[in-house]
Amino acid sequence: MTERTDLIPIYIMGKRYDVPSTLTIMKAMEWAGYTLIRGVGCRGGFCGACATVYRIKDDPKLYFGLACQTVVKPEMYLGQIPFFPAKRATYDITQLTPEAATLFRLYPELLRCLGCGTCTKACPQELNVKGYMAAAMRGDIALVANMSFDCIMCGLCAARCPAEEPQYNIGILARRLYGRYLSPRSEHLHQRVEEIQAGKFSGTIAELKALNREALVERYKARDIEP
Repeated sequence: MTERTDLIPIYIMGKRYDVPSTLTIMKAMEWAGYTLIRGVGCRGGFCGACATVYRIKDDPKLYFGLACQTVVKPEMYLGQIPFFPAKRATYDITQLTPEAATLFRLYPELLRCLGCGTCTKACPQELNVKGYMAAAMRGDIALVANMSFDCIMCGLCAARCPAEEPQYNIGILARRLYGRYLSPRSEHLHQRVEEIQAGKFSGTIAELKALNREALVERYKARDIEP
């Protein structure tokens, strides 16, 4: 058997393993024999479940990334964070108002923000977390919702925050407030719901339910598709 020449040393929980240099952290851990039952989700960089902290030998900097997306590096020291114990407020969205006072009451630590930017540096999505925290302090719910829209709730921003802010939980609160109270209403959606409740599509639904698999596939292929 030909000896592999593409192996590099990494350290998982303090133990050295030689793994292929092309693997992501997650695949490298599985290569090393770990069965991953926590800290694993979509494996596509969307769910935020595999937040990982790592260091490189002789480099004092602390690095962060998603294990399913970050490729291993020589002399990498790994430590996964399947859950970060950041504050998560309990609330009834129907009892809230979309204003700065709501954010401050549920997350008073927001006002401790130092504007240091460590949250932005830690974000694997490269979001401007510092920017939407500044918007939150101004009470601009819509801007917070827009800037944090792609947040995957991994918690790495909170892990780096010296003011102990749960930025990702503040962001999702703003998105919920925006969605319920501030976003434009979809009139055509209300119209379609009324049509469904009135039974306009009952006959079509019954027809589809009566079709076999092959007929359903043909009907699906023949559907009108917007350009």
